[in-house]
Amino acid sequence: MNTAVTNAIKLIADIGGTNIRIAQADEQSESKYTDIETYQCAEFSSLADVLALYIKTKALNDCTIDACLAIACPVDTDIISMTNLPWQFSQQALKTQLKLRNLTLINDYTAIAMAIPLLNDDQKVKVGGGEVTPSAPISVCGPGTGLGVANLIPITTAGNELWHCISGEGGHVDFAAVDELDIKILHQLKVIKARVSYQQLLSDYVLVQSYQALCIINNHSGDKLSAAQVSEKALAGSCSICQQSLSQFCKVLGSFAGNLALTMNSQGGVYIAGGIVPRFVDYLKNSAFRERFEAKGRLSHLTQRAPSFIITEQQPGLLGAAAVSFQQAL
Repeated sequence: MNTAVTNAIKLIADIGGTNIRIAQADEQSESKYTDIETYQCAEFSSLADVLALYIKTKALNDCTIDACLAIACPVDTDIISMTNLPWQFSQQALKTQLKLRNLTLINDYTAIAMAIPLLNDDQKVKVGGGEVTPSAPISVCGPGTGLGVANLIPITTAGNELWHCISGEGGHVDFAAVDELDIKILHQLKVIKARVSYQQLLSDYVLVQSYQALCIINNHSGDKLSAAQVSEKALAGSCSICQQSLSQFCKVLGSFAGNLALTMNSQGGVYIAGGIVPRFVDYLKNSAFRERFEAKGRLSHLTQRAPSFIITEQQPGLLGAAAVSFQQAL
């Protein structure tokens, strides 16, 4: 199969510590990617091996290929060392080995942010009021293993309106207590933490820490529960401390997301990503999330206008890699 240089295959991938998902970006596709395959990272000795298998399986060996790979580690040097895998490789060597025309590596959270402008109404859920202002800044945060944060700003190049991602470590900013229960939880966490950041209240192990702190605050012996068990019991209404933990999680997330809206004046929307919140979308919609999001004193008019969403798209990393591929083709 011969493909003209101007019609290069856009190979995209979302590379995590457990799975790697590979697909092809397709601007004509409603989902923006096709031919998705999922592989177990542990079954391969290198990234080159799994990419080569996909290329061979899809009969792309004779094609001109531009690749954009989203990967869960820093990407600002030629040598890439994955955080949760024993994979290390040179970007230039990978490009040469696979005979790629172009190779772009982006951080996995940059990919999630870049996916946002491509989301349709079936790939996100609106929480509360506010309306999207076109071509306005967008912010995203994602409670998961950590607390990812990124922002998008519109730029115009050669007459094309594109998006530029500004990433950073916003999840590590100092936690700011808002109500009395926040203050009590902060005091309990300070017993075991020299410094308390928002990530320590908005990540995968947080529900456990919050549950344990609330057990102490409420003089309750408590059980040894996982984060999943805390949320399950809260949603089932079978444990008042678990309910309080999940409720407080939603409040703190609302405060943090509202802070992002103020920081970037994110009238394009503030989006919630990550693996935690999609477990309880309806609960968050009916929680105090939006109340805390908007409660910014004399600047509340800004957060009231800014909409907030939960990302429900199953493959935002692939969608974001596709978005970068489309922009590079302009």
